[in-house]
Amino acid sequence: MIARLSGKLIEKNGASSAIIDVAGVGYEVILSAGDYHHLLIDTDVVVFTHHHIREQAQELFGFSTPEAKKLFELLITVQGVGPRAAMAILSIDSAENVRNAIAGGDSKFISRANGVGKKSSERVIVDLRDKVGFAVGSSNSHGSLEPFGPSGSYGDDAVDALMALGFTLADAETALSAVPSDLATPARVTAALKNLR
Repeated sequence: MIARLSGKLIEKNGASSAIIDVAGVGYEVILSAGDYHHLLIDTDVVVFTHHHIREQAQELFGFSTPEAKKLFELLITVQGVGPRAAMAILSIDSAENVRNAIAGGDSKFISRANGVGKKSSERVIVDLRDKVGFAVGSSNSHGSLEPFGPSGSYGDDAVDALMALGFTLADAETALSAVPSDLATPARVTAALKNLR
């Protein structure tokens, strides 16, 4: 799978795709509106990519940050939200503001995306609210206001491991709050699992 491209942006097509030259090979990448406008032709770029394979097509969706890519990959797990709809959601605003809207339960914000109706936006909130971290300005179990900090789902491997096992973000963080943070990740996960029993 193609997970990252580093090369020169040589062409923009339409309003959402660009071609990145990597060692003489041109990769067409679909971008969010924000990334499309910020990335400049004839400049060196690094794009984090999601390689989407369907029966009759393969597409590369590109992101300027790994956090945006992770949010996209969460969005496409929601029933009824395909890659194009997920990219439309990420085109509303910055990935951080989209993530914050999901964490804050703002379905009206999500429904501003082209092709995303009320039901889909509400499903995004229900399915992902506990998975994206805390809204900026809300207090979590560690008193931090940073959604991607040590207690956020993108900043802590132990939290990610517990969520991969099926626990919610809130449960994972609560269980880890009683575990010393200087332990190795496997030890923290093991200790947290005892707290979750």
